[in-house]
Amino acid sequence: EVQLQASGGGLVQAGGSLRLSCAASGFTFEHYGIGWFRQGPGKEREGVAYIKNDDGTTVYADSVKGRFTISSDNAKNTVYLQMNNVNTEDTGVYYCAADFGLSGGLRVEWMDDWGQGTLVTVSS
Repeated sequence: EVQLQASGGGLVQAGGSLRLSCAASGFTFEHYGIGWFRQGPGKEREGVAYIKNDDGTTVYADSVKGRFTISSDNAKNTVYLQMNNVNTEDTGVYYCAADFGLSGGLRVEWMDDWGQGTLVTVSS
């Protein structure tokens, strides 16, 4: 059974940092991709960052380039999202998702399995 467990959310001040973790199980982690997505209040779910675990290729949404970093620890079956210099627009529920088709992109419909979300709230 595929399981994805996101954690690390919380309250952070604008300009601060936060690191999210996504622990995966139930599949051969290093063969597939993992994406981070978020859904802000009243907004649609959108892609934030993506990593292909087989070769380390990463993709970022323009809104987070230079501020967020996605990384993967294949030994721990865990993907991280380091969020720096956050702003109020980064507020939302953050989800991680598994991409078994190695689409390499940030489209919600390309993901195959989803974990529960972790809430990030950025205060001004």
